[in-house]
Parts: sequence; C-alpha cells; structure tokens
Amino acid sequence: MTYAITQTCCSDATCVAVCPVNCIHPTPEERAFGSTEMLHIDPKTCIACGACADACPVDAIFPVDSLPAAQQEYAAINAAYYEDDAADRRPEPAPGGPNFHTWGEPSFPRVLPADFAPLKVAVVGTGPAGMYAVQDLLLHTGAEVTLIDRLPVAGGLVRYGVAPDHPATKKVGDTFARFHAHPRVRLHLGLDVGTDVTAEELAAHHDAVIYAVGASADRRLAIPGEELPGSVSARAFVAWYNAHPDAAPDGVDLSAERVIVVGNGNVALDVARILLADPDTLARTDIADHALRALRDSKVREVVLLARRGPEDAAYTRSELLALKHLPGVDLVVDDHDPRIAPAVDTAGEKDKAAVLRDVTRARPDWERPPAPGRRIVLRFHCAPVEVLGTDRVDAVRVAAGAGERTIPAGLLLRAIGYRGVPVAGLPFDETDGTVPHEGGRVAGRPGTYVVGWIKRGPTGGIGANRTCAAETVSTLLADAVAGTLPAPRHTPKAFHRLARRRNRQVVDARGLAAIERAEVTRGRGAGRPRVKLATVAELVATARSSRAGLLR
Repeated sequence: MTYAITQTCCSDATCVAVCPVNCIHPTPEERAFGSTEMLHIDPKTCIACGACADACPVDAIFPVDSLPAAQQEYAAINAAYYEDDAADRRPEPAPGGPNFHTWGEPSFPRVLPADFAPLKVAVVGTGPAGMYAVQDLLLHTGAEVTLIDRLPVAGGLVRYGVAPDHPATKKVGDTFARFHAHPRVRLHLGLDVGTDVTAEELAAHHDAVIYAVGASADRRLAIPGEELPGSVSARAFVAWYNAHPDAAPDGVDLSAERVIVVGNGNVALDVARILLADPDTLARTDIADHALRALRDSKVREVVLLARRGPEDAAYTRSELLALKHLPGVDLVVDDHDPRIAPAVDTAGEKDKAAVLRDVTRARPDWERPPAPGRRIVLRFHCAPVEVLGTDRVDAVRVAAGAGERTIPAGLLLRAIGYRGVPVAGLPFDETDGTVPHEGGRVAGRPGTYVVGWIKRGPTGGIGANRTCAAETVSTLLADAVAGTLPAPRHTPKAFHRLARRRNRQVVDARGLAAIERAEVTRGRGAGRPRVKLATVAELVATARSSRAGLLR
C-alpha cells in the first residue's frame, strides 16, 4: 500500500517535513516548488507510514486503496510525476547509517541570538499569509505579537475565500486557530488600521509591523456595460455565499437561466460549481444561510465560462477541473466553435491540463435558444467579452470569437479575471500591479515595516504559497533586528492595547472569538452542519460581547 496526495493539496510542505524517506516532491529546496499545482508522493519509495497524512492540514493525503471514487485518478497522477527523471528525485540510502536517505545539513534561518530581547511585532491580517508569519514568529522566536484584523472575526481567505463545498481546505484554519489564544498573542479583531488607528501609531508601539492585508479589489473588464446591475465580480459573489459582512444578503439575483462567467481560473470554476451544485448537498456545509435560500430558488441551469485563450493555456488547476467532471447531475461541455480547440485537446500530453477534457462532450450550442434541459457548465475557449448589453440590467454579452462576434443571452455576468490589491494607508503603493513595493518583504523606504501574501507578491498562489512567502518576510525582519536597523518604538504594546480600546469599544479579543466559534458551531449542530456563520458585524460583535457579559454575571 502507498499513499497519494489529492485535490485539496495546499502545497505548504508540512508533509515534506515529516516524511522519513523523502518521497514527497517537489520539496521547498527544489526549483519546481511553487510552480507545480500540487505535491506528489512517489509510490515506489513510500513506506506507508502515514506520517504525511497525519500532518496534512487539509486532509489531502489518503492510502491509495481507500481513495474515494472521484479521487482514484490521483494514484496515477502521483505516480506519473516520477516517470520522467525519476532517478533525480529518488534519494540514495544513507551510507553506513540507519536513515532511509541522506539528510541535508540542519538550517535555522529564522532565529535570534539567545540573549536577544523578545521582539514586539504587530501583524495586520488574520488570513493564511498573516498566520504563517505569526506561526514562524512564535515557534522560532520569543516574539510577542499584536494580531489585528479589520473584521470582528479571524480567518481571512480561509473563512471568506474557500468554497463551502471544500471543507477539507478549510481545516487549515484549525492549524492557525491555536495561535489566536497563544499567551504571547494579543488579538484585536474589528480594528481598522487607517481608520481606528494610523500606520504611524501602530509602528510607534512595536519593533516591527507586518501587513498581510491581501488583495481586496477585483480587476475590471474595461468594456461598455460593465457597470450594469447584474454584472458582479466573482470576489463579491464568493463573499456573498461565504457570509462576508460586507456582502448584502440580497446582492445576487439568480432569476436567469443562463449565467456567464468571464475567466477560467479556479475561482471561476468555484462560482460555476456553486451555482449548479445540489442545494441539499450545500446544506451540509457552512454556506451562508441567505445564499442557500437563494440557490434553492435559483433558476440557473447553465453556466458559460469564457476564456480568451485555448484549453492548453487554461488558468485553472488540473485538480479543480477533475473535480468539475465529477459534479453530480451537472454535464460538462466544451463549446467546439473554434477549429483550434479540438487539436489542442486531442494532441495534449497526458500530464497537460487540456488532456483532462479529452472525454468531455463537445458541442456547438445554439445561443439563440434557452439552455437545454438539465444543468450544464459550458467551457468556451478563444472567446472574449466586448460589451455587456442591457437597459436596466444585464440581458446579454457580446463576445468576440475568431474573426467574428456574436451575442450570448444571459441574466447575470460574473467577472472572475483576478483580484487586485488596494493602497494601504501610510504605505507606498505600486498602482501598476497593486502591491506594496518591497525588498524580501521589507517595505521600501519604511524601516520596520514589512508585507506578506498577496499585497506583497500579487494575487497569485494558493494557501500553501503563503508559508514560503511568510518565511522570507520573517527572515528579513529577523535579519534587520540582528543588524540593529529596526526603529526603536516610542511606546509599548500595552499602551497600544489601551489606545485601541479607546478608539474602538467593539474590538473583539481571543475570548470573544472563542464565543463566536462556539455560537456558530452550536447553531450548525442543530442543523446538521459544521457551523452556521454569523453574517453581520453586529451579530459577530454582539456574540463576542456575550462572553464578557457571562463572566460578569
């Protein structure tokens, strides 16, 4: 028996660190790390010890002989990774020793000298990027951390960006949650840096500040009609079905039979899948209550994904496309309108994403007619939107395909062409790529200020990519500390805590966050769900404050 890594792989390499036989690749030391879509287990080297499965934060690793039917393909995917240049990836046994392979020299890049005073570090953002930085600081140093988020609940991308039908991916949040109540962490949720406190005030109370604020805007199509009602960013749609407090419960209209999604990355596949998924299945997830009600009443039967390029250049990952093929009750169709599409699929190599479409139905839909009976997702490659049509709201989208144009009727347009960072108050900002200029995570011209995650590198890479990103930033911060280049704070973190409470009386602490967790899980238990999310700031704050009231009684 051997193990295999499956769809939900987050690529943060936790499994690599615990494998006793070095059978998981690419490792963080290899050039391919960060560029492959997932990690792979070598079936010829694996000793089936299960250490990787125990360590995996997203439950992506299973014994091959117990893979669910929808994931049995991953046994072959893992093995295929080692077919080329396999000898370079399989380690030689350690000579004259008990180890299964030769280990590299120990390295401790993120440590401080033993006599170094504990650093006082503020981290702004509780998503994966910020929490990987917090994890590094707490596990490798004696740092004391002030953890801040503008929302009154922690989680960031894990809570509000991961699709509800991917519960295993959300489990990485359990890894981060253990640090929320850490004795060297002070939690300030619902505190907005730039409104409640300034960046200068935050810096004045800490040795260093790390911004992990993500990319909270979306890219625009820049075509006529884009602002019509019924034209919605995928970012806003994801926030809506994940119960983000900024999303209005009635912000999405699902009364049309056809929806067009512009884009073909993983987010585009997420929204297409949620639009057509069985509501009874979604009712067993943590999807927002208002979204579940809307999806039960939805008229949507067809989702069309528009991609400017061909199937060989698709932005989605192979694993997400494979999952789309197994969506119960939903047909997957490739619109064969362009002569370049069939050859790209038929001649694709077995490891290419386009090859996944080889057994998918090809058709030329009649866009003048309503969607065919049943539910289906249509992949339309080599097709770009040029105008959104409608008077009071979206009625259709005019698209360019090949040398001509045509109109596709639709009542909802979702723009899934990427996220974009927004300026951070008090920090420099590059308008071209939507990031904060930096050197290894150090903000240019701002000693003691650092960035991590999407605001640092742009909106690329999944959850696990933030682990390597955070390691670089924390390494830079610690090197600056040792070099003596961190500005000396004028005030203490305790003084900042008092300042934060004066500026915002509704700040949620670790006890309040625990009360929110208990309340959501309790509500979910009664409904047969993992949790029922509190969807407004008022609900979250009231629930957090109830824990304090309980202590006073």
